[in-house]
Amino acid sequence: MRSILLEEMTWPMVEEAIHKGYKTVIVPVGSIEQHGHHLPLGTDSYLGDCLGRSLAERLGKTLVAPTIRPGCSVHHLAFPGTISISTDTLIRVIKEVCTSLDRHGFETIILVPSHGGNFAPVATATQDIAPKLKANLLALTDLQGLITKMKEGAAELGIPVEAVGGHAGAGETSFVMAYKPELVQEDAMKPGYIGPFTSKYVRKGFKAVTPTGVLGDPRPASKEAGKRIIELVTEMYVEAVRRELGD
Repeated sequence: MRSILLEEMTWPMVEEAIHKGYKTVIVPVGSIEQHGHHLPLGTDSYLGDCLGRSLAERLGKTLVAPTIRPGCSVHHLAFPGTISISTDTLIRVIKEVCTSLDRHGFETIILVPSHGGNFAPVATATQDIAPKLKANLLALTDLQGLITKMKEGAAELGIPVEAVGGHAGAGETSFVMAYKPELVQEDAMKPGYIGPFTSKYVRKGFKAVTPTGVLGDPRPASKEAGKRIIELVTEMYVEAVRRELGD
């Protein structure tokens, strides 16, 4: 296989891959939204690209569809550049993407949300469309598990848990350092809100909680921590897929 990414393949290549047993396809679901002063708007989509490819390589005979974007990012709209769509729109897009892939003969479709605001819509879309597909539809929607693995990976490299944060902190910053280091503006890193979880951002928007757009502190981030985070999250997803599919 010259590539496992659908967008880089011709239709005969996809047809041949399916005939050769590449009957699982991963669909990441990302976003275009602010990630502080130092990370690009595409951070969550890059996370989806990376985790989708990493999971596919570990599973074997698996292709990766283009990451769906934008996502549900209404809480970030106070920051310029953020693009948000409604929950209903995202659910509809997910369902139509899955219907298309099902039509081509894929036997397993795996949805991988990589932005917190997409986890609930992905779960809803899965419940709605799964009974209508021939393919098995699996959604990896353990958001708490993702956050836990991010904290574990960072901690192994000496990064304080409170710095990891839930958005553009040392956790996500470490990931981008490992995956697309050229897009990290290290001289622009600024700490954000560090403290107990608050639902204020749901009621008043993200900027009311953190003027910098950051939850946590990106400054202790490292490329090595990012690589470890990718490994740990991928391992978690591999275990979840094999558990769900009984393989």
